[in-house]
Amino acid sequence: MLDTAEITADDLVALVRAYNPKTNEKQIRAAFTYGRDMHDGQFRHSGEPYFTHPVAVAAILAEQHLDDATIITALLHDTIEDTRASYSDVDKLFSTEVAELVDGVTKLTNLQLTSTETKQAENFRKLFMAMSKDLRVILVKLADRLHNMRTIKAMRPDKQAKKARETMDIYAPLAGRMGMQWMREELEDLAFKVLNPEGRASIIRRFITLQRETGDVIQRITGDMRRELEAAGIEAEVFGRAKKPYSIWRKMQEKELSFSRLSDIYGFRVITKSEEDCYRALGAIHKRWKAVPGRFKDYISQPKSNGYRSIHTTVSGRDGKIVEVQIRTRQMHDVAETGVAAHWSYRDGVRSKNPFAVDPAKWISQLSEQFDAEEDHEDFLEAVKLEMYADQVFCFTPKGDVVKLPRGATPIDFAYAIHTRIGNACVGAKIDGMRVPLWTRVKNGQSIEIIRAQGQTPQATWLDIATTGKAKSAIRRSLREEDRVRFVKLGRELARSAFAQVGKRATDKALRTAARRMQFKGAEDLLASLGSSEITGREVVQSVYADLAPKEGEQIDAARAVVGLEPGQSFNRAPCCNPLPGERIIGITFKGEGVTVHAIDCEKLSSYEDQPERWIDLRWHEGNHPAVYEAVIDLTIGNGAGVLGRICTLIGEASANISDLEFLERKPDFYRLLIYVALRDVAHLHSLMLTLEAESDVAAISRYRKIDAQKPAR
Repeated sequence: MLDTAEITADDLVALVRAYNPKTNEKQIRAAFTYGRDMHDGQFRHSGEPYFTHPVAVAAILAEQHLDDATIITALLHDTIEDTRASYSDVDKLFSTEVAELVDGVTKLTNLQLTSTETKQAENFRKLFMAMSKDLRVILVKLADRLHNMRTIKAMRPDKQAKKARETMDIYAPLAGRMGMQWMREELEDLAFKVLNPEGRASIIRRFITLQRETGDVIQRITGDMRRELEAAGIEAEVFGRAKKPYSIWRKMQEKELSFSRLSDIYGFRVITKSEEDCYRALGAIHKRWKAVPGRFKDYISQPKSNGYRSIHTTVSGRDGKIVEVQIRTRQMHDVAETGVAAHWSYRDGVRSKNPFAVDPAKWISQLSEQFDAEEDHEDFLEAVKLEMYADQVFCFTPKGDVVKLPRGATPIDFAYAIHTRIGNACVGAKIDGMRVPLWTRVKNGQSIEIIRAQGQTPQATWLDIATTGKAKSAIRRSLREEDRVRFVKLGRELARSAFAQVGKRATDKALRTAARRMQFKGAEDLLASLGSSEITGREVVQSVYADLAPKEGEQIDAARAVVGLEPGQSFNRAPCCNPLPGERIIGITFKGEGVTVHAIDCEKLSSYEDQPERWIDLRWHEGNHPAVYEAVIDLTIGNGAGVLGRICTLIGEASANISDLEFLERKPDFYRLLIYVALRDVAHLHSLMLTLEAESDVAAISRYRKIDAQKPAR
């Protein structure tokens, strides 16, 4: 890796000229000078001049042999956002191409990808739009994130954790999806170092111990492979390496194995002269070492969608060591290293004509096509993440057509991959001629036949079986349409009953009027919302007959919720115990500050025992209180995908409003956090806690009060 601490314009030009002798040296130097001048006086968190960052990003991209426009964009990528430079300035001084690229990176930087689900989904849409316009925008952004992660120690711990989580969730899998595996691995490992330093350190310590016990395994196995290939007359390069700490950690978690039982912690690459030699090398390696069953993949005959080609096999090597071997040609290796970025790679001053480099426009079109019609934000986001993390298997239709699916896919995913109509009508499947359950995980090379039936519709249980975003979206869409018919029918009955209570009829005209006033597209949409309990019959009647609609029980004004105060006397709830309506309370007077209300069992009251004149006997008004009284719940939950989202959904469904979240502990297998919720009364609190306690991923739950424990600093 290039030392980017003090790169000069001469260094950068030399780096680019090494792979592109025809580079526009003058433009690169001009961009270097312009960027340095624009960022003059700005500094990074580490205290270094800010311009060291754009230069480092440009150097990372130069190492990938990218074109001049991308290198210049890297040098200027923060100028429009952070300096007095404008789009028109960059356009005038350099080119419209560079100005659009810099503007695209600026827009990506402004996307808050770790925000709320709905906004995050919308930002993913924008991310795909930016990528579809020019994929080099995301290449610059990935290099920008890589350098920021390499220098993250200068940031505050809370900022480090946020950046690392965003990197692990979004940027690392995106790099992998683009075929830039080296970048994915480094981003994951840098994020792992921040999020779980103890886990990473333990992996490294075990590696050191293993090397001390077994010696340099990599060098010995590499030597063995070279000798076998030479004996077979195959000219090839052989490289070996230990896998990254995060890659090992993930395998330990997925397979639930200890480090000592984990086998393939070493990986080897064989780079041959021709595609024919790849298969000859595979034969030589399998002849010398025993192949591990079920661990062979031929991505040469069935490439990945990002252009990746390679043969993967796993063998039992020297001393019984299980090692993974990847066999590919030099051109395949270039694509494997840089992924879709290979499209812009230069060699000897001309665009590299790599036959295996995928067309970026075609690639991004395939990636985003299935999301275009998805209306539900949450469904879209789930689909994006599923597709970004996907590793592929290849199956065949009965006619021999190839269908690509993510690992772990089922016959339902296969059916929807062919056509939505086939998926909706699916009632069973045959794999290699044998009938199998729909939840069967498909494997590479299998032939799958979908059995269909007229009148069949998707089942809700299919959502737990399907793994692809396309299948899940189609199933949800069908279920929504089916539910809609049922909800409209139920809503019509509820409307009839609600109107009858005020002596009116729910005529088509009345329902159309209600729909218009409540801003629905039509009466059927209104009835569907009424049937699904999104609105009430009272609200529908009130929209048409405001004077006749039954009134809800009047809520008690929060400012006058306590009985026993003097006229004009104000009160506030004690933050130590946060008493809720329905609990027994006592008041303590404060001169000029009114009365502080405590729960009767608050330990803080003991400090006023010698001042009985300040005590006031109080009680809450009986009746309907608004949900404005904050309580704090201490919750320990499993650290799994979607767990916190489900918890927040349950709280919302209980008509409680989350005002704040505070994480106390973040462990690999669990989180402990405080959830601040606005509630009506103590009964509301108990009901909510019972609901949460029933959730399988909730390990512990209690009401949190400052008198019970010392609140840690944020």
